[in-house]
Amino acid sequence: MPSQGYDEHMTSKIRGGAPCSIARTVDVLRDPWAFVILREAGAGVTRFADFRDALGIASDVLTERLTTMVDAGILTREQYQEPGARARYSYHLTSAGAELQVVLGALQQWGDEHLPWQDGPTVLRTSRAGRRLHVAFVDDRGREVPITDVRWERTAAYPA
Repeated sequence: MPSQGYDEHMTSKIRGGAPCSIARTVDVLRDPWAFVILREAGAGVTRFADFRDALGIASDVLTERLTTMVDAGILTREQYQEPGARARYSYHLTSAGAELQVVLGALQQWGDEHLPWQDGPTVLRTSRAGRRLHVAFVDDRGREVPITDVRWERTAAYPA
């Protein structure tokens, strides 16, 4: 489910950032909690209490972050009820949220390289076939492009 567009009231804004897709994304994912919530959702966590327990996050902070991510189209909220219990909500990655796993992979890859943990990586990125993966720029023919060959070309939409 694609997001309904940039919602001006959703978050505090980066000044002058509306035309910039990086600024709009940071407006939604502005808090470090958003990234670890995404990490847990990508690992299959769906229930509020499980997010709270895995992250050690305060309930009010978690509620706010989950609401922001639902409003942005990153997560969906689905009601469920176990027998004899009150109705609760579970949270599931949308296709847009699943695509953010590439961003998490890039952050992890950078951290493993430039801020390594003494005991090594906590997670390895692998394909279903068991091959190690890395995040990279890939051209329209499917070929990896070295970072030194990547250019950032401004378009007519770039603010003057």
